[in-house]
Amino acid sequence: MIGILTDTTASIPQKLVEKLRIEVVPYYVHRGLETLRDMVDIKPAEFADWLTEATYLPTTSNPAPGDYFRGFRSLAGRVHEIIALTMTSRGSGAYQSCQAAVEMFRERTPGIRIEVIDTLQVAMSQGWVAIEAARAAMGGIAFEDVLDRARATAQQGMMIQTADTLRYLHMGGRIGKAQHLLGSLLNIKPVIGMKDGDIVALGTARSRLKAYRRMVDLMQQRVGEGARIKVAFTHVAAREHLEKLQDMVMSHFDCSEIIVTELSPALAVHSGPGTVGVSFLPVD
Repeated sequence: MIGILTDTTASIPQKLVEKLRIEVVPYYVHRGLETLRDMVDIKPAEFADWLTEATYLPTTSNPAPGDYFRGFRSLAGRVHEIIALTMTSRGSGAYQSCQAAVEMFRERTPGIRIEVIDTLQVAMSQGWVAIEAARAAMGGIAFEDVLDRARATAQQGMMIQTADTLRYLHMGGRIGKAQHLLGSLLNIKPVIGMKDGDIVALGTARSRLKAYRRMVDLMQQRVGEGARIKVAFTHVAAREHLEKLQDMVMSHFDCSEIIVTELSPALAVHSGPGTVGVSFLPVD
């Protein structure tokens, strides 16, 4: 048996986590004197409501080695091999923390094989890696083949999102190579994505509708008009806006699987309420 472990920034719907038996390790959200476990002590809707009225921006931190260690121990009761999938190491210390946990765990439980993959992704582009790996593992294929499936999914996936403002990314220090967009904060809807594990600017628009059109254009450039894809729609307190994007995507692509989910609070703190995104990958 092969176990799959990831963290809450993957934003995988809980029902799917349970169905695929994915072990999920929480990030942390630090709000004043409170330290909250992402998706455990604080949930997306509640956090978005608070963030809308917040006068300061909370901080976040990745799981400690001990958190990953407990995740490995939980899986070890039913599996003999584990694949751990972290968000991009370019934006978090999760990969390094997980590697440290692996070393500790190997000393105590040498009979369990663990491999860690830095997905260089985030949100449901990270989530798709865990989902596809878990499905492959449940299909009974060999460990090396599950690793190959996870790596291929990480390379094929693409995340694109737009928000009402870059304020939250900027305040949280996660704006990366999209820094040059800050001069137009009040007038644009930024379109951002990931490239080689970094947040990058993919364009700007003067309205949500134009931002959505830009997102669909980028998807077409990546996989082609009418391509068969698996797609996850993510949002932060913006379900009604997300439906408009969903309609546009479905009219341009053959969507073999559709997931709708909220970004975890650990991600929402950096993008803010009103965020809408897609994470997709081509289907062979």
